[in-house]
Amino acid sequence: MSSAAEFENATSGNRAEPVAIWKARKYIDEHLREELSLPRVAKAVNMNANYLSENFKQVTGIKFVDYVAHARFKNACDLLRNSRLRISEIAFAVGFQSLSQFNRVFKKFSRKSPTQYRAAKRVDRRHR
Repeated sequence: MSSAAEFENATSGNRAEPVAIWKARKYIDEHLREELSLPRVAKAVNMNANYLSENFKQVTGIKFVDYVAHARFKNACDLLRNSRLRISEIAFAVGFQSLSQFNRVFKKFSRKSPTQYRAAKRVDRRHR
């Protein structure tokens, strides 16, 4: 996924969405802190994993793994702005399996490290 706009479009609900994809997105959003493999989500919504993968991309415009990563990223951003948790605590709280994975995904979406993001948001708040 290359932009937040793609994620927002995928989650906006502007178009009719098959029930199975809606259920998959709902399951993902409700279980972000857990390990979320494609087979696990597919089983939760009673679909074949390959079929879910293909339909998820076709309906939302983004890959399953990118959807999960971006949803976790958004939760991390909220925690970085509104909590005093350590970055490592935030990484695991939002469902990343390692700190290095969290840092890599975070930088991919924000072009900043989590530390830089938090510092910038604190400066933004002071100037309001």
